[in-house]
Amino acid sequence: MANPLAAFTLIKRLHSEWLNVIYSKEASENTQALRSSYEEEEAELPKLEDLQGAAKGLMRLQDVYGLQVESLVRGRFQRVTNGKPADICVPVVSVPLSGDDCFLVGKVAYEQQDYYHSVQWLEESVRLFRGVEWSPENEGTLEDALDHLAFSHFKTGNVSYALSLSQELLHHDPKNGRVLQNVEKYEKLLVSASPPSSNGLRRPSSDHLRTRDTYENLCRTQGSQPMHFENPRLFCDDFTNGDPGLLLMPVRREVLSLQPYVVLYHDFITRSEAEDIKQVAQQGLRRSVVAAGEKQATVEYRISKSAWLKNTAHSIIGKLDQRISMITGLNVQHPYSEYLQVVNYGIGGHYEPHFDHATSPSSPVYKLKTGNRVATFMIYLSSVEAGGSTAFIYANFSAPVVERAAIFWWNLHRNGEGDVDTLHAGCPVLIGDKWVANKWIHEYGQEFLHRCSLNPEE
Repeated sequence: MANPLAAFTLIKRLHSEWLNVIYSKEASENTQALRSSYEEEEAELPKLEDLQGAAKGLMRLQDVYGLQVESLVRGRFQRVTNGKPADICVPVVSVPLSGDDCFLVGKVAYEQQDYYHSVQWLEESVRLFRGVEWSPENEGTLEDALDHLAFSHFKTGNVSYALSLSQELLHHDPKNGRVLQNVEKYEKLLVSASPPSSNGLRRPSSDHLRTRDTYENLCRTQGSQPMHFENPRLFCDDFTNGDPGLLLMPVRREVLSLQPYVVLYHDFITRSEAEDIKQVAQQGLRRSVVAAGEKQATVEYRISKSAWLKNTAHSIIGKLDQRISMITGLNVQHPYSEYLQVVNYGIGGHYEPHFDHATSPSSPVYKLKTGNRVATFMIYLSSVEAGGSTAFIYANFSAPVVERAAIFWWNLHRNGEGDVDTLHAGCPVLIGDKWVANKWIHEYGQEFLHRCSLNPEE
């Protein structure tokens, strides 16, 4: 499902709204039939983790692309440009969000003590809940939204508005002792000699991402990549690599960058081949992991699902290996390269700035005992409507997704040292379903194919 708002509302409907209806008083007449039907399908339905992940994905899209929450709620993808909201893309189907949808996103942020996001989403939830009759499908209520929003404002220093919201909540629930205590506390704070000052909403800082501003700017603007007419050293051509197999059908090569050396090979794979790979990988998809010391772990800065395909998984895998070898001139037979990794990016799926090569001697990359990852060959198995670019942070350019193309770069210098200019990121997918296949090629096995330089500094 291409539209993240449609995907989020569908996941929410299948996880919580159906459950809320089944166990509601209004469903008492058909309780047994409803519950038995639900239990039959429950294993295949989205879990709480999926719903929370979808909510976090929406907040990630909000941040990276500078989207207005009030526009997202109306089904629009807009950010403020020159003081006015402007569409950055227009989905085929516009999916507005309900007060309960906004409440769930705000609640996920609230539970992470992320009041920057909880305030914005809960404001919209309260606005949409006001004056609307409650539905059995809803998980939240106006009272719930007011309660969470009041405390969120208190935590951001806006005590006067927290008091106002708490007083509104008491109109609906006048005997709520906890809220009465909060009102008393807020009133005392406001009449004290030095009431807390509100510094406004501040986005949470990132401990692990020092290049966040550059990364997000590249995702939004596709960087400052020089146009070909501005840099004659960047070019397009029909490439054979001196391989007899490519003489009659050369590949279309587009040199995107010289430092680091990044090349795009157009029409590398056919649509039917791409569909076959996605189909084979589908059953094996699991949450993607990253190296964490000597082990691997799931992390928030990489959100995707991936599967590893051996050559025996499908005949097309061996054909792709042969094609990659012809174009790169490298040995891609296992263990001199890793098995093909197929990755699918869901709602807000991304991979923040990272290196493909190992930066620690204890990295799992060395488990093959064939050295470090000397090169990356990434195949785009699908197109996207918006987002999903590959951003090279220090090189200050990004490459958009080009369906059926493949992008290649060297991770290491010829002397075996890591190339810091290859720090790159997978920008969040804004609209679309992004599929890629990665082939990581290792140092060993390339001794006579990718020789060292006479200059030890290269």
